[in-house]
Amino acid sequence: MLIAELADNATQYLSAALSSPAELFALVSVVIAGGLVLVSSFVKTMIPLRWLAIGSNFGFVAYGALHPSIPMLLLHAALVPINLYRLAEMVRLTRRVRAVAGSGDVLAVWLKPYMRSKKLADGTVLFRKGDIGERMYLLAEGRIEFVEIGTSVTPGEIFGELAFFSPNRQRALTARCVGKCTLLSIDESTLKQLYYQNPAFGFKLIRLVAGRLSADVQRLSADVQRLAAERDAPRAGQAAARADATD
Repeated sequence: MLIAELADNATQYLSAALSSPAELFALVSVVIAGGLVLVSSFVKTMIPLRWLAIGSNFGFVAYGALHPSIPMLLLHAALVPINLYRLAEMVRLTRRVRAVAGSGDVLAVWLKPYMRSKKLADGTVLFRKGDIGERMYLLAEGRIEFVEIGTSVTPGEIFGELAFFSPNRQRALTARCVGKCTLLSIDESTLKQLYYQNPAFGFKLIRLVAGRLSADVQRLSADVQRLAAERDAPRAGQAAARADATD
């Protein structure tokens, strides 16, 4: 009985819709809007998803105005400018990546609009070994020294990113200012948004991290070889002395 009533109501609604151009347009609009919502469930990238959301918003607005359905009209009318604004943001991000794609310093160019600047005095400790890493840095002016290993960061270099990728998120070294320094920094949340929104940026970031880890491995290997040479030097000297005494 319920199914029969539903079928009868659907038939009456379709008959009324076909008899009125406004109702027919409202019906077509809501069907298209529902279809766009369904398609958006299978979309993985953000820009097409926003386009689908905007299309469905316009469809529901048309249905809400013609049917009429005031709550639906107001809800989707409010969502249209929000989705348009987010779409414009993502298009700008994509254009920035394409504009600097040929640059070797693509990460720095990409990150600067989202970074905060601060000046630090000589001797200021930016972070200590074991601290939780909450920001990544770009050195604009001055020099940053990593105390434990004696190496330095020069202007234009990015550092502090490894803590974001380590299991415990702790700093591996202590960073200290040598002279007055100007730093740009970005928080982990913003960096993740940029990473997820654009694969090209993500690959550049991964390449930076991989290069840093490779340099650390080479540095540790050189340290091991140097320590082994220092350990074997006295033994070699003693062997040479014994050989001379025998002669």
